[in-house]
Amino acid sequence: MTEIPFNSLPIPNDWDRRGLPAWTYHSQAMFDLEREEIFLKHWQVAGHVCDIPAPGDWLSFDLLGERAVVMRGQDGVVRAFHNLCRHRGARVVDGATGHCKSAIVCPFHGWVYNLDGTLRGAAVPSSFGSIDRAKFGLKPIEMEVFHGFILLRFNPGPQPSVAELMAPYAADFAAYQTADFLPVHVPDWTSDLPVNWKSVRDVDNEGYHVPLAHPGLQDLYGRDYRDLYMEGGLHASFGFYGDKPGRGWSVRRYLAMARPEAHLPQHLRKAWTYYGIFPNVVFAFTPEGAQYYQDAPLSPGMTRVTGRIYRHPNETREQRVSRYLAYRIDRETSAEDQQLSIWSNESMKSQAFDGFHLSDLEWGVRRHHDQLRRALPVMTLDRAPSEAEITPRNQEMLGLSQGMTQALIK
Repeated sequence: MTEIPFNSLPIPNDWDRRGLPAWTYHSQAMFDLEREEIFLKHWQVAGHVCDIPAPGDWLSFDLLGERAVVMRGQDGVVRAFHNLCRHRGARVVDGATGHCKSAIVCPFHGWVYNLDGTLRGAAVPSSFGSIDRAKFGLKPIEMEVFHGFILLRFNPGPQPSVAELMAPYAADFAAYQTADFLPVHVPDWTSDLPVNWKSVRDVDNEGYHVPLAHPGLQDLYGRDYRDLYMEGGLHASFGFYGDKPGRGWSVRRYLAMARPEAHLPQHLRKAWTYYGIFPNVVFAFTPEGAQYYQDAPLSPGMTRVTGRIYRHPNETREQRVSRYLAYRIDRETSAEDQQLSIWSNESMKSQAFDGFHLSDLEWGVRRHHDQLRRALPVMTLDRAPSEAEITPRNQEMLGLSQGMTQALIK
């Protein structure tokens, strides 16, 4: 088997095969806790520096009522701010991406901000009395760039810096030359699914379903597939393809067209790879290109699956065609996973659903659930408490101290 440049945590010999209880998938109070303790406190990917190549270019990122704008300043530095005017809270930019020539002008009353977020001036400044412009710049958001990818989090959280968190991935990201990527604009990339976000993760966090549910992937790399689990909620998957011709149209042509990339180490030259970070972000690579995708919760029963696609600079014809064929295979795989997520989520409200009983090949699902339990101990309860009880302050009242939680998830 191809050598992978980092080690996997061993799967325990005797582990509890239960997953999260069904009630955690449709509780509004649980969803509200997840917003505060999971999504706003953990790193989210907003894009890539190539999405905003010139000073004044910006992209937006919205999550659960919070709004961010990531902008390249006149000095070339990329910064993230709350997309919120300091006057009345209007969006200072509207849309997914755009460009400001020399300043950001709030469309509500015309407050003007420099591209570094500082306030240049208010409309009719005399009407505000004495105003200290230094105190009214756009509010910054914690942000880091990892090999070109832009990650941010709205509130301080338990995860370390991006550089420390994703260090096990650094060698592979460097090999893929991700800092040099260019964007690929694909229409209809975003899908809204009538499911809880955890149902999307439950499907994506294991490869047990691949042979039956994903004929395209099975055709591409058969059983030569590996899931690896690391500290800090990192999860990487590798699917290796060989020289055997595929049966499906896209796979057959992809295998005929794909060329080993000389700049890649041996273990990546004929591999499709997936690098996940808790709770909801995945970076996916083929030798020809890359994408990221994430499950952005909208409500307890609605999730937006979104992301972006990238290519190498100076792309050859062979790379472009191979990337298109890979996209066709991945598009079918995504549609299949979305249907599985819907079916799985539906079961959570059925009186016949007895909970999960997980295979060793679904250890990634259990790990993800355990991380959620650590952050939100109320999830260890088999029976749903009242909605009023599901609050941060009430978790210890329910008998769920941190020590008890650790014992329950071992």
